[in-house]
Amino acid sequence: MLFLVAALMLMGVLLGTVAHVAAPVSLAATAAIACWLLVFALRERAGRHHRHHRQEGSS
Repeated sequence: MLFLVAALMLMGVLLGTVAHVAAPVSLAATAAIACWLLVFALRERAGRHHRHHRQEGSS
């Protein structure tokens, strides 16, 4: 969750400067944040899935 908060803070900083930087720089930053959030979501889902199966096996 801390990574999500950091990503949102970074996005807020970038949104403040997006009018002053070139479009390719803004698009690259957007893509980087989107990839980071996608990886985070996939890792969270995989971790939750793994924990769910481990709990079923122990009962």
